[in-house]
Amino acid sequence: MTKFTDKQQDILSAYRFRHATKEFDGSRKITDSDFEFILETGRLSPSSFGFEPWKFVVVQNPDLREKLRQHAWGARKQLPTASHFVLILSRLPQDMAAESGYIQGIMKNVQQLPDEVVEGKGKAYEKFLTSDFGLWGNSRAMFEWASRQAYIALGNMMTAAAQIGIDSCPIEGFEKAPIERILTEEGIIDPEHFGVSCMVAFGYRVHEPRGKTRRSVEQVVEWVI
Repeated sequence: MTKFTDKQQDILSAYRFRHATKEFDGSRKITDSDFEFILETGRLSPSSFGFEPWKFVVVQNPDLREKLRQHAWGARKQLPTASHFVLILSRLPQDMAAESGYIQGIMKNVQQLPDEVVEGKGKAYEKFLTSDFGLWGNSRAMFEWASRQAYIALGNMMTAAAQIGIDSCPIEGFEKAPIERILTEEGIIDPEHFGVSCMVAFGYRVHEPRGKTRRSVEQVVEWVI
């Protein structure tokens, strides 16, 4: 049996602590500094080519939460009780095209790459989309690929929350089209650029969960030597 260091045990304890919290203690609120920390771990998360195809929308308005609740069967208990509720958006295919203003802006203004590097990286990215992964031309596949990047941020935020004793629940149980229609009508998302990938609730548990169940290491890991 591997003996982990104290620091490793602390991290593993956070993974064991984390569970998909179905109902939160509505009287307990996450502090501003703790939630800023959680969001920062999402912002600093890695993404394919470093293109950050995500946006985090923190929904605290009770009326809007109730509107979303009508179309989010997986968040019926979380929406009214969570301290903080986040919609994770992903960019649509037109923004993820190699020559789009968004991608070019990321390379030039955020990554601050020289022009010749922008050109070379753009060509490599276009090849990735069109032939390596064969994503381009399939709008659903493109959106799901962008969503995969967003899920990296989702996982990091939930783990970071667990490490400071805050509960969370990732949520995919919702009707995508009605949710996006509500958010468009409220002026929260531009449907030409963003779609909803998933939701995540943060707060403090009401009930203790049952013990964590997972397959054994031998069942999930294969070494090729």
